[in-house]
Amino acid sequence: MAGIESINAITLRTADMAASVPFYEALGFELSYGGPDAPFSTLRSGHCFVNLIRVSTPAEAETGWGRVIFHVDDVDAIYRRALEAGLAPQAEPQDAPWGERMFPISDPSGHDLSIAKRIRAYELDHPAV
Repeated sequence: MAGIESINAITLRTADMAASVPFYEALGFELSYGGPDAPFSTLRSGHCFVNLIRVSTPAEAETGWGRVIFHVDDVDAIYRRALEAGLAPQAEPQDAPWGERMFPISDPSGHDLSIAKRIRAYELDHPAV
């Protein structure tokens, strides 16, 4: 039976990506996707990821906290299970450019969740120069 394996990442809103990326790098995270000028960035430390998504204003960054990403063994099976239970995912599973197959869904309180599985290493498609 398909199931949740771990919390893989948390996504936080930021109105200042240029300040946020170096902050997490100073804590020991390494940039693996995006950067100070990107609308979306991922920083990694071991098996832990912090995603940053840029919003237009500081007020937007303060409304809501972000998203939790659950890694699973079979994204499509969890999606089908959600549909069978009468839940309403926001989109069908898809392959994301950063190397995960995923779909978004909100819990009854409106918390944003992603159900995901790594399908390839982002670094394979984007080798360091």
